[in-house]
Amino acid sequence: MAQGDYIQLHEKRYGKRLDHDERQRKRKAREVKKRSRVAQQALGLKGKRIAKQNYREKVQMKKTIAMHEESSTRRKIDDNVHDGAMPAYLLDRDPTTRAKVLSNTIKQKRKEKAGKWDVPLPKVRPVAEEEMFKVIRTGKRKTKQWKRMVTKVSFVGPSFTRKPPKYERFIRPTGLRFSKAHVTHPELKCTFNLDIIGVKKNPNGQMYTSLGVVIKGTIIEVNVSELGLVTPAGKVVWGKYAQVTNNPENDGCINAVLLV
Repeated sequence: MAQGDYIQLHEKRYGKRLDHDERQRKRKAREVKKRSRVAQQALGLKGKRIAKQNYREKVQMKKTIAMHEESSTRRKIDDNVHDGAMPAYLLDRDPTTRAKVLSNTIKQKRKEKAGKWDVPLPKVRPVAEEEMFKVIRTGKRKTKQWKRMVTKVSFVGPSFTRKPPKYERFIRPTGLRFSKAHVTHPELKCTFNLDIIGVKKNPNGQMYTSLGVVIKGTIIEVNVSELGLVTPAGKVVWGKYAQVTNNPENDGCINAVLLV
């Protein structure tokens, strides 16, 4: 047992109170009120951070609920001619079938996790940390060197709020923040100026992905709602992945190819 786990050690030796589970249940029930009070009273950057976190949780919960509701939706079946004659009492009916939307979504997620995509640039040059970051010296004597400035193009969401400058470890300059990309559809041979939704995968690692750094070979998610793409079930496709094919920090724009 790790050093400092004295509470777990005490529970192991002497057990728990008889009403332990009930107390935990009540504490969990009261936690909502405590969080609400903190969220209402928090000011400034702390208030923004809490509001952003609560909003993210709420959106995730709504998505989960919507996904479960979709699994039992009913939709029209295809107008294919079935073998055999149809009875007269079925002719005026509108036949429906259960949409297996949830299972299809799970399959799609598994496919995304497995990384089964044919990308235009399967191999890209790895970028060194010295090239990606510039060391920022801070402190009265400029002796502290724990801050880094990102020298590549980055993407931050519309609701992004900076940390207080004193505690900001990674600085992403405003001039290198991009929110749009020139995306080429490989089949239509057309280029569209689309909004970036997020950075899916940076080939240099998870840290650069979480920072939203966009370099050559990065997989980004773009908003394709204006292209009018639909799924086989008739739903509008909002986001699709695209791979960056140029060096945005040199060209001043992001060029990408849509993954279809």
